[in-house]
Amino acid sequence: MPELPDVEGFRQVLESCAKGRVIRRVDVRDAGVLHGVDARRLRDALEGRRFGAPQRHGKWLLARTGGPTLVLHFGMTGRLVCGQADDPVEAHDRVLFTLGGARQLRFRDQRKLQGLWLAHDESDVKRLLRRQGPDALAVGREEFEEVLSSRRGHLKTVLTDQSVLAGLGNLLADEILWRARLRPDRGARDLTPEDRRRLFSEMRRTLRSSVTAGCVPPRATWLTGHRDDRGPECPRCGTGLRRSRMAGRGTVWCPWCQPDG
Repeated sequence: MPELPDVEGFRQVLESCAKGRVIRRVDVRDAGVLHGVDARRLRDALEGRRFGAPQRHGKWLLARTGGPTLVLHFGMTGRLVCGQADDPVEAHDRVLFTLGGARQLRFRDQRKLQGLWLAHDESDVKRLLRRQGPDALAVGREEFEEVLSSRRGHLKTVLTDQSVLAGLGNLLADEILWRARLRPDRGARDLTPEDRRRLFSEMRRTLRSSVTAGCVPPRATWLTGHRDDRGPECPRCGTGLRRSRMAGRGTVWCPWCQPDG
């Protein structure tokens, strides 16, 4: 599932492909990815507009046009692809935006679990994002510690709750907790001030490295690089990794490096 680093990569695709270019044509090949707007109204709102600088908040991408804003969420399999208008159309290309200079931006999504919204003004944008907490890459340490200490529940469940912190998903949460040496089933309100500071620092480091890579990279020195191994071992200490499920998500941790608090 795309997490913050993936969506930041899509923001860069949108910026490099479309910023400053006029939207010549909008082709909706599958209206099943549209939410709250039909194909005709999407075309009428966007054709002739010019894409501005895009923004990201958590896992949401905002494609500004100086008028309406195209709002995208990628679900599990969505992505943005930049190409030429005469490139062959693929089976999962749901919406095509033909731009000036014969470029084409494509929303490609196999499973169609989320999709595209049209926000007519800033009040619409705020309404769509009203349940999102602060962006995980932009949040300051004091705000992070405040929202974390005010929530009940297991640490991983709180970290992946988008209303608490926007952008963290399953892979990021496990990686950050492993780096911070905190068990995922630790109570979020039970952390010491030192725990919270360490968690914030490791979150920032992990996010910066992941954004540079464009994903949560499965490196040999990262937990992510071993979570799917058969008989996985901790890359830091060699202890066998544990697997469980928390809030319906597969969770991996090291019982030695992440002891019970």
